[in-house]
Amino acid sequence: MNQLMEFLPFLIPLVIVQFALLGYTLYHILTHDRYKRGSRTLWLVVTIVLMNYVGPILYFVLGKEDQ
Repeated sequence: MNQLMEFLPFLIPLVIVQFALLGYTLYHILTHDRYKRGSRTLWLVVTIVLMNYVGPILYFVLGKEDQ
């Protein structure tokens, strides 16, 4: 437990960034209709299942339609 307390100042910002990225990604998926690859359902599943940075990053690299 003591080791966790030592890492807490580093973990809190990472958790905040992770959930902010997840929230923005979900917002973007739900408010846009067109994607480079896949469908809304696919990107929702990928983003939620791989929510530890991987899902949102995959969406922005592979799925987000350029306007």
